[in-house]
Parts: sequence; C-alpha cells; structure tokens
Amino acid sequence: MTPFRRFLENVMISLPAAIVVLIMCGCAATASGQHPSKSLDIFKEALDIIEDNYVEPIDQEKLVQAALNGMLQSLDPHSAFLTPDMYKQLEAQTTGSFGGIGLEVTIINSILTVVSPIEGGPAYKSGIRTGDQILAIDGKPIKDLAITDIVGKLKGPEGSKVRLTIMRKTFKNPRSITLTRTNIKIPSVKYRYLDYNIGYIRISHFQEKTTDEVKQAYGSMNDQSKPTGLILDFRNDPGGLLEEALLLSEFFLKEGQIIVSIKGRESNNEAVYTAEDYIGKPTCPVIVLVNEGTASAAEIVTGALQDNGRAVIVGMRTFGKGSVQGVIPFEDGSAITLTIALYYTPKGRSIQAEGIVPDVQVESAEQAEKEEQQPTLREKDIEEHTRGEEEPKARHGVNKTNDDLDIARDNQLTVATELLRSWEILKQGVKN
Repeated sequence: MTPFRRFLENVMISLPAAIVVLIMCGCAATASGQHPSKSLDIFKEALDIIEDNYVEPIDQEKLVQAALNGMLQSLDPHSAFLTPDMYKQLEAQTTGSFGGIGLEVTIINSILTVVSPIEGGPAYKSGIRTGDQILAIDGKPIKDLAITDIVGKLKGPEGSKVRLTIMRKTFKNPRSITLTRTNIKIPSVKYRYLDYNIGYIRISHFQEKTTDEVKQAYGSMNDQSKPTGLILDFRNDPGGLLEEALLLSEFFLKEGQIIVSIKGRESNNEAVYTAEDYIGKPTCPVIVLVNEGTASAAEIVTGALQDNGRAVIVGMRTFGKGSVQGVIPFEDGSAITLTIALYYTPKGRSIQAEGIVPDVQVESAEQAEKEEQQPTLREKDIEEHTRGEEEPKARHGVNKTNDDLDIARDNQLTVATELLRSWEILKQGVKN
C-alpha cells in the first residue's frame, strides 16, 4: 500500500468518526468556546420551523443537503457536498469516461469561470477558453448557485443539448453557445516525434493509467530512434489523480529524490513522497510546457522536475491549485470533498495560489499578438481560496496521434524545440 493510500484511508476513517462523536455526544467545545450542541439545537429548531411553516411543502433531505453544501462551500471553493449521483460522476471522471460537455470550472467572485476545457470535448471544440465566464445555463442565471448544483445542470443524458451564455473580456455582449452532451473519452496521452529527433508527449489529464500510457509512448519513440530530447506538454491540463502525478514524476527522477510533500493542520495529514528507482527511465533532456490552465496534479509534476533540476519549464505561470481534497463517502452513497492539506514542492514552495513560475517565460501566440487576450485566471483569484504560503515535421514510423497540433504557430513549442536543439549542439561541441 502506498503512503498516499494510507494517508487518505486515515482521513476517510477519522473524519466521519469525529462527526459522529460531535453529533451524538456533543461533548467537545468549539474553538470559540461555545458548546457545539447549542449550535446543533439551533439548526434542528430552524429546520423544524421551516418544515412546519414554509409557504410550500419542503423536501427535508434536500434542505439538509443544501445546508451541508453551504457549510462546506463557506470553507473554500473545493470543499463540497456530493449527492450519490454526483459522487458516481466524480468516480467516473477518474476512469477517463463520463457524460457532459468537458469543462473544468470553478467559482470566481460568485461567477462560474472556466479553468480549462477538456481536450476533444464539446466545449473544447466549440472554442470555449480558459477564463470564459458562464452567466447562464439554458437561459437561467446561475449566479450564487453552489458549484455542485451547477455541475449537475451541465451534465445530462448523452445526445441532449445545453445552452451556455458566455462572457469574455473581448466580447461586447454575452454570447450563446449550444453544446451537445456526449460520453466523453478523455484523451490522456498523445505523442509524436518532432524534427531534430525530439520527442513530444501531450498529457491532457491525469487519470488511471496515464503514466503507463506515457511509458508506452516513450517506449514507442525509443524503439524507433532514441530521442535527443523530450517535451512534456501540460498546457491546459487541469490535473486529476495525485497517484498518477507521483508515478509520472518518479519516471523521470532519481531514487530518493523528493516529488512532493503534503502538510495539513494535523500531523497525520502530512506526508513526503520520494521516487523509487527502476530500469528504463529517460535520460535525455526534458522541457515541460505550462500555462495558466496547468493545474493541480500537472503542477505537482512540474514543480518536482523543476526543483530537482530534471527539466526546464517553459511557458506562463501555472494556475496555482495546490490544495489536497479528501473524498469521504457516506453509507447512503453521498460524500463530501474536504480540503485537508496543501502541496509543497521539493524545495518547500507552496503551490497553492502561487503556481509554478517557468524558468523561461514565453507568452502564447495569441497573448503575444494581443488577439482576444483573456484575463489571467489562477487559484489566487478565486474568492475564499485557501491561501498558501522553421516548421518541424513528424517522423515516420511513430504513432502520430497529434494531428491537431499547430506547430507552425505554437511559439511556446518552438522555443522548447530550439532550446533542446541548442542543448544537443552544445553537448556535441563539448565532445569535440
């Protein structure tokens, strides 16, 4: 069993027990000194009054769920109550297949804002971008709704349609976009050879088997012709499974090197993860591409490779989503997500609200040319956030799965390619 699994199991066991003790016994004092049973008595009394006197009949279960969600959302934007259906959807996302339109969203100043459209999904194909604001769903305003309620409105049966009202900095007025929901198959890994014998691997999301797919991609390229350098593209990668971030980091690091540390309020919510050694790790130079849509698990890998001197980071400062959410299920199939700790890079830098600063800052072509430039969106902008301390050609014989890669116009990728090419030239010069 990995330290991470032990860590989460401790959380999943201890938190519900603490809640049961608090409700059943009411024997502990709150931080303010007030006896918790008094607050619970007030809640019960308010619930009874609402149930007996509200103008329309109410569903008590929904009312309690709303109260739970409000309590959790008052903590930070990533803590929330999940109904049984929402919890099932969350589990489905980690396996790489789920219904919807393919958007990672968050709440910024009470407005639903796009963190990143998932590559290949309906939202991505429609042109929705990082930083877009969603003002309404099917014509109904969603301001002040809980994120879990909004996600429920975005999801629906495959083939059904949903209409979003989108606002962007460069729009004079909001625009309406109609999308068809689909069973999204997240393309976790794509790869190809670029010119100069440079390997390119694009990771769009960290899900089950992502690291295995990266190893297979590298093995395929290595069998054809050993890469002189490798580019890992994490741009607009919203993250995903921590376990996969640890495994992918380990694929590039030496035995014993620190990947990431986790620190919570309690000592049992702390852990340090280090790399293990095995045969077959890449030894060529590595460059990681990032931007403001790079978040969570992708930031962990980026920070690990940067702090250990294993990769040069190119692009723009990342999103800064560096908090740990434990998912605690309940007997009725519902669950809560609760922020329990923060991520720190090997050198002790907090990722939360800070992000990872690239070694070489390069704006995207759109930013550089000021074409529909978006306001920069990062975790620190979220209300109530948790505070932290020439055209290359594809080589033949390699599985080309990146036909949508616009190399000629991708200046960040061009800079990365030229850096690796110079690296190889300098190495050859030293040998001579």
